[in-house]
Formats: sequence, structure tokens, C-alpha cells
Amino acid sequence: MDLFLQIVTSFPTVIFTVILGVGLCLMLLTMLGMVDIEGLNFDIGSDGDGAGGVSALLMKLGLDGMPLMLIVLGVGLIGFVLSFLADYWFLREVEADNFRLLWMVLAVVIAFFLSLPLTGLLLFPLKSVFREQPVIDSVSLLGKLAIVRSPLVDAKQGMANLDDGGAGLILQVRSRDQTFERGQRVVLVEYIEASNAYWVIGEQSLDPTDH
Repeated sequence: MDLFLQIVTSFPTVIFTVILGVGLCLMLLTMLGMVDIEGLNFDIGSDGDGAGGVSALLMKLGLDGMPLMLIVLGVGLIGFVLSFLADYWFLREVEADNFRLLWMVLAVVIAFFLSLPLTGLLLFPLKSVFREQPVIDSVSLLGKLAIVRSPLVDAKQGMANLDDGGAGLILQVRSRDQTFERGQRVVLVEYIEASNAYWVIGEQSLDPTDH
């Protein structure tokens, strides 16, 4: 156990320990409803040759359309394993400090570049889950009931689930006059184009004659 802790908290493995930790934190925040997984995507614009090159690279690696959270988790996990094994089996046997540092840096570079295509292979079965959905007319959702997903909905933050008869939608929502907690039912009353969100009111705020 002491050797394990020593390796994972020292260079080069510590680089991927940190990346893996960031990925786990993003996953935890997503599970708690504090971060929208739809907002953690590699959304590369089409303007410019650089953007097109990055987009093409992601497609070749099989990472296009995947949430950033899963990419970070995959790269962190695979890089962690590769660098750990490199340190455990090889780097610890290198005695000369200069050569050892050189091999450490090389191990980080190799582990990172190997982890990218391997992450693409690892996440390939999930691509259909995150395939881009057809654009939904925002106006058509007004008046619909949704259930608060995030711990809190106020004027600055909040998410809600909406049953659309299919897989369901996760929407960004905001409230002007009151706050809502997870599990409460709200009604979408206005679309906020600037932030791609909806103003909501409580279900009980509706006039009974509207039902």
C-alpha cells in the first residue's frame, strides 16, 4: 500500500491522478444535478481551420460528441494505469537521475497519446446514447410541466427534467420570484434565448381555470 501511494502521488503518475480526480468530481457534480452533462461536451465550432482540425481529430479518435466528463475520466483512468505500470515495472529501476527524469517525461507523453484512442474505444458503446438529438422548438415547450433536477432553482441557476414521451429532456431553468428545490414541479413560461434556458413558475401558481 505504501508503494502504491508513493507511485500515485509522485511524478509521472500524479499527473493522471489529478486528471482522474477532476473527472470523478465532474461525475459527482453531474450525479448531484449541479452540472448539466449536456453542457460538458466538446462543442467545436465550424469557423476556422483550427476548429475544423480539432473536430476532425476528435472524429478520428472516436471522441466526437462525447461529454467532456467521460473523456476526462477515460484519459485519466487509462493514463493512470499506463503511467503506474511504467513506474512500477521500469522507471523505479532507472538509477541515473537525469535519465530517470527523461524517461518520466517520455512516459507521460506516451501514456497521454495512447490514452486518447483507447478512451475512444472504451467509450464507443456509449456513442449512441449521446448522439445529437433533433433540435426542439423552444416555444413548443412553453406551458409544459417539468420536475426540478438540481438542488436549487433560482434566478441564476437550475435544471429540470421534462417528460417528452421519449428519453426525456434536461433543461436549464430559472425562477424570478421564488426558489424551487429538487423534486418540485414547475411550469415553463418563457424561453431565455441568451442562455438557452426557461423562466419557470410553480405548478400551484397556475390559475385552476387553465387546467
